[in-house]
Amino acid sequence: MEVIDENKNTEATPQENKKVMAGILAILLGAFGVHKFVLGYTKEGIIQIIITFVTCGIGSIIGLVEGIIYLTKSDEEFVQMYQVGKKGWF
Repeated sequence: MEVIDENKNTEATPQENKKVMAGILAILLGAFGVHKFVLGYTKEGIIQIIITFVTCGIGSIIGLVEGIIYLTKSDEEFVQMYQVGKKGWF
């Protein structure tokens, strides 16, 4: 008879989900700073929108770079850097 551990969580942690969501949003909608708002960085999100409009869209490259950085970090690094440490840029 197999014993099933009901306390074992097989689902992804909220931090992992936030990492993937922020990374994908940064790549797709980085120009509008959506990934910043998801992570709770309202001031940085507004700055990202302003940069995009002032540079006529060229500033959207920042979102693409940040998305790649988010997705290449380990879950622990991402949580420490962007959720615990509150690092707003790169």
